[in-house]
Amino acid sequence: EVRANLVYRDFTRVGGAKMPDAKTMGRWGVVLGPEVLKQVYERLVQIARDKGVTAGRRMRVDTTVVETDIHHPTDSTLMGDGVRVLTRIMRKITQIAGAVGTKLRDRSRSVKLRLLEIGRVARAKGPINQEKLKQRYARLLDTTSRVVGQARRFSDEISRRVKRSKEILKQLALDGLRQELDLMIPRVRQVMKQTRARIFRGNTRSEGKLLSLFEPSTEVIRKGKAGKPNEFGKMVKLQEAENQIITDYQVYPQRPYDSDLLVAAIETHQALLGRAPRLVAADAAFYSLRNEAAAKAKGVKRVCIPNRSTKSPERKREQRKRWFRNGQKWRTGSEGRISVVKRRHGLARCRYKGYVGMTRWVGLG
Repeated sequence: EVRANLVYRDFTRVGGAKMPDAKTMGRWGVVLGPEVLKQVYERLVQIARDKGVTAGRRMRVDTTVVETDIHHPTDSTLMGDGVRVLTRIMRKITQIAGAVGTKLRDRSRSVKLRLLEIGRVARAKGPINQEKLKQRYARLLDTTSRVVGQARRFSDEISRRVKRSKEILKQLALDGLRQELDLMIPRVRQVMKQTRARIFRGNTRSEGKLLSLFEPSTEVIRKGKAGKPNEFGKMVKLQEAENQIITDYQVYPQRPYDSDLLVAAIETHQALLGRAPRLVAADAAFYSLRNEAAAKAKGVKRVCIPNRSTKSPERKREQRKRWFRNGQKWRTGSEGRISVVKRRHGLARCRYKGYVGMTRWVGLG
């Protein structure tokens, strides 16, 4: 797009010169941290305010989910991932250190067969045979436990220099592989723990539940969508002013309640645009009496947030007024904005790793 667009060429300082490779531009993006991107974005909002594009008279806010780059998580596939990664690391260690100490026993084929068996039982028509499923999971847990024990012995032997190399660079590589083992082993153990809790004790809400070995911060978020009841990623808040200007974005490490975000969003709007909005619009998830009172105390004249569960005739009358209905019509534009940033600007799925990568990805999008 930069190669074919004169405006983008000027913006990126390429001008009439040769266009850099796509990987080069990708590395430029990684160089910028999320804090720098936030400062750049705030500067863009200031320019929009100074040019009169937005004055901050209205504000709408909504939340969405940006998914992490993971496959659909099931306990069996997570254990399969753990066995695959641990075996791959141990194979690299054996190539460097040779056949000294604990010998590598590759159980990948056995685990793959167990995964296929579990998939067949789970997909069988009619009621699932729980006893068969428990038997298959017990075998998979036993095999995974053996692989984890083998990986722990590999790590101990590298630390005790049983497995070592005379070459400095190869020894550094061994130490790095040991760190990878020490990082992955607790995660695989956590997956085994939550699998035992779900399959054998019926507990689906085990503490510290992992949804991915590679993106451990991923959360399961339910937004009430019929087509996608469960989304795996991070909660993101987007707030806008008039003329379709997104004034602020925020990625949350742990999913908050929407009602806890409204007052902070108004304060951010006031700090960026120098005034409290005259009208604030949001969906029903942001409503509470405390939020409405706090917004009016900060100078908001009209709080356009519906209360779906009200039985008060006065409140129902208030929500039928023309200004309230017009405010809700304007609020629906935030749904379209979320759709655009997901379809066109990559916020449907984050390709960077970790929470910092997620914040950078959302900022760039």
